[in-house]
Amino acid sequence: MSHASLEENTASHETPGSKFFAPFEVTPELEAAADERISHYPASKRSATLPLLHIVQHKFGYISASAIDWVAKKLDLEPIKVLEVVTFYPGFRQTAPGKFHIRVCRTLSCAMGGSHELMERLCELTGIDRSTMDSHHHPVAVSPCGNFSVEFAECLASCGTAPVCMVNDDFHEGIATDKAEELLAKYPTV
Repeated sequence: MSHASLEENTASHETPGSKFFAPFEVTPELEAAADERISHYPASKRSATLPLLHIVQHKFGYISASAIDWVAKKLDLEPIKVLEVVTFYPGFRQTAPGKFHIRVCRTLSCAMGGSHELMERLCELTGIDRSTMDSHHHPVAVSPCGNFSVEFAECLASCGTAPVCMVNDDFHEGIATDKAEELLAKYPTV
């Protein structure tokens, strides 16, 4: 699969949140981190696919077609094999999220605790329109300013304190709809 075909088969990564993330670039530090991870899998380099994708997403915010191509070359794989992994796991993003990415749990306990109402309120407060989203292939919706993005997540493992959410790597419990504004205030956009 050529790079042009990858671009056609991956989501457009440009969103209002793109301004907060550097474009994918292979640096000596990225190469060193990748080589170190690959060294943990001497029997099969392809086993390093997930770790390399995590490195890329952590550094660049999402997995672009260029990143997929680079990971494939590092692991001697066809790019389609890496794309299959990216599209299979919902934790990998193919589009740039907002500066503050909010994952709201939607499993039973959180749904019963008001997670869907929480999502609606977060969208209302940030100006996010989720009406045209494809929740499986492109679950991330970004605010017009690019500061916030939202997506539903499967169980975040705190059913007793529902509803719960994560903002970037910060975990928040008991975030009822009336606490949405207070939650967002913890993440200044200036």
